[in-house]
Amino acid sequence: MDEQDMKLVVVGAAGRMGQTIIRIIQQTPGVKLHAAVERNGSSFIGKDAGEIAGAGFCGVPVSDDPLAAFLHADGVIDFTAPASSVEFAGLAAQARIVHVIGTTGCTADDEAAFAAAARHARIVKSGNMSLGVNLLGVLVEQAARALPAEGWDIEILEMHHKHKVDAPSGTALLLGEAAAKGRAIDLATQSVRVRDGHTGARPGGTIGFATLRGGSVIGEHSAIFAGEGELLTLSHSALDRTIFARGAVTAALWARAQKPGFYTMLDVLGLSH
Repeated sequence: MDEQDMKLVVVGAAGRMGQTIIRIIQQTPGVKLHAAVERNGSSFIGKDAGEIAGAGFCGVPVSDDPLAAFLHADGVIDFTAPASSVEFAGLAAQARIVHVIGTTGCTADDEAAFAAAARHARIVKSGNMSLGVNLLGVLVEQAARALPAEGWDIEILEMHHKHKVDAPSGTALLLGEAAAKGRAIDLATQSVRVRDGHTGARPGGTIGFATLRGGSVIGEHSAIFAGEGELLTLSHSALDRTIFARGAVTAALWARAQKPGFYTMLDVLGLSH
């Protein structure tokens, strides 16, 4: 391996996404697996990260010490849980390295912690790391700006596998934020997340969310613009979890050359404006 290869840490290494990221790192020129981290008490501690991921022996044992793992690394890829991601952001800031965050379900306080860490770390955070979804977000924003609120209702529909723990999904919220930006409204106060019982008529100008869960669906997202007598649907289907892992590794490589700061996949892909 080249000495200039970017040394990456994968946290949540034994999870579904962690294993996928390890496999992608093994296949991607310019990066190498520096360390793999799991939570205290995990049965995977001490086992080879490559073997856990089904990528063959790689000589990197799974550790429960992120501080040591980050010490000589260039970056960390993190699809874990909000509290863990906040902790890792603090450690990434101390180490002044890249931190790619694909964790969803984060609160406003979590986001503030990430922004604080970005004074010293190079943080790339997105509700979805795929090129297609980020392009979809740009298109949703354009459509929301072009279609008048008084004649067009916006609904965001998403479906994921039965094991997903947060709702709406990070991607649904990414699309909702894009639509809200296009309409120049505040998503937090202008969104409808739950409908049950006698709800009355749909409030005009709001952005609705519908959540479906079941089976092994990786990710289905649609932004539906419903007008009088016509329907416009912009949608994306994730057919393979590796699209998120490839996006995350691409983000890490991109962020390595940037100044400390808080970035999104739109910056990585050159879609920000």
